[in-house]
Amino acid sequence: MAEYDYLVVGAGLFGAVFTQKAREAGKKVLVIDKRDTIAGNVYTEDVEGIKVHKYGAHIFHTNDTEVWNYVTRFATFNRFTNSPVANYKGELYSLPFNMYTFNKMWGVITPQEAADKIEEQKKEAGITEPKNLEEQAISLVGRDIYEKLIKGYTEKQWGRPCTELPSFIIKRLPVRLTFDNNYFNALYQGIPVGGYTKLVENMLGDTEVRLGVDYLENKEELDKLADTVVYTGAIDAYFGYSLGNLEYRSVRFENELLDIPNFQGNAAVNYTDRETLWTRIIEHKWFEFGKDENGNDLPKTVISREYSSEWKPGDEPYYPVNDEKNGALYQKYKKMAEDEQAKISAQGRNVIFGGRLGEYKYYDMDQVIARALEVCKENNL
Repeated sequence: MAEYDYLVVGAGLFGAVFTQKAREAGKKVLVIDKRDTIAGNVYTEDVEGIKVHKYGAHIFHTNDTEVWNYVTRFATFNRFTNSPVANYKGELYSLPFNMYTFNKMWGVITPQEAADKIEEQKKEAGITEPKNLEEQAISLVGRDIYEKLIKGYTEKQWGRPCTELPSFIIKRLPVRLTFDNNYFNALYQGIPVGGYTKLVENMLGDTEVRLGVDYLENKEELDKLADTVVYTGAIDAYFGYSLGNLEYRSVRFENELLDIPNFQGNAAVNYTDRETLWTRIIEHKWFEFGKDENGNDLPKTVISREYSSEWKPGDEPYYPVNDEKNGALYQKYKKMAEDEQAKISAQGRNVIFGGRLGEYKYYDMDQVIARALEVCKENNL
C-alpha cells in the first residue's frame, strides 16, 4: 500500500484545487514543489506592506459562476478593475480600445465616426479574411491603432513579427464603441485580499507540503509514495525532452522599491513602441488601491519592469507558443502521456497531467481552476 493516495507535483492553482478537492473527499495527499514557495506563478510576497506579484500581474476574472463560488470560499476578493494605459512615446491611450482611445487617436466624437474610421482603414488594407495577427488587428481597430498600440508591444512580447503570429492571439482583445474602461468582459473580477499566496494557503489547509523538492530528479523514489501522481510541470520535461523542447516565451522582471507614494498612477502601463525595451511597468500597490490590509495609505511603492524573452532551459516558462509547429509537437507528447497512463495503470497506479505546463496551454486563472475541478469530477473527487 502506498503512503498517500495522491502525490501532487506543483503547488500552483491546478495543484492546490486538486489537493483541496481530494482532501475534502477524505484522501491523503502530499504536495511537492521545486520552488521554496507555494502558489506557483500567482505567488505574492509582502514588500513594505505591498503585495508584489512576483511572477507577473495576475487579475482574477471569470464569467463562470461555479468557479467564482468555489474560489471565494478561500478568499475575499476586492473590487479591482483592470484598466491599463498604453504609453506610445509619451502619448497615453486607454486600453481596452474604446471611445477614449478613438477620440485621442482620430478626434472622433461619436461611436459611428469611430466605426466608420476603422472600416475605412480596413478597406484601405484590403483585408477580407485575416491570415495573421497583423491583418486581424487592422480589421479590428484600423491601421493607426495597430501601428501605434499593437505592433511594437506584440512583437516585443512574442519575439516574432506580427505577420508570423496566428490571428487568434488578438481576437480576445476587447474593442468597444463605448467609454467602458474595464479591460475584461467578465461578470466577476478582483484580487484576493491579502494576496494570492494567502488564497492558495487556504486551499491547501493543513495538507503536507514539501518545498524545494525536484520531482524529476527524484521521480523513482517519489512515485512509490502515492497511488496517483498529479503532474503540473512541463510535459516535455517529464519525458526528458525526448522529442525536443516545446517553446515558450519567458519574462524577466526588474523590480524597484521607490521612496515615493505614486510612480505612474495605475497598476499597469504598457509601452507599445518597439524602441522601449520593456513591455510594461506594473505598480503593484494599485491592485489594492494603494492601501495595506488595514486600509492605511502606503508611503512607498514597488514597480516591476517586464522584459519578454525567448525561453531556454533553466528559465521560467510563461506563455506557450501556440503555433503549428509546437501544437504538432505537443500532440506527440500528449500521445506519450496517454501511453504512460496505460502502462502504469496496468500496475494499479495512475498519472494525471494538468495545468498550463502539463497541458501546454495558455490558461487564464479561472480556466485553470475550471479544468482542475473537471479533472476532480472525472476522478470521482
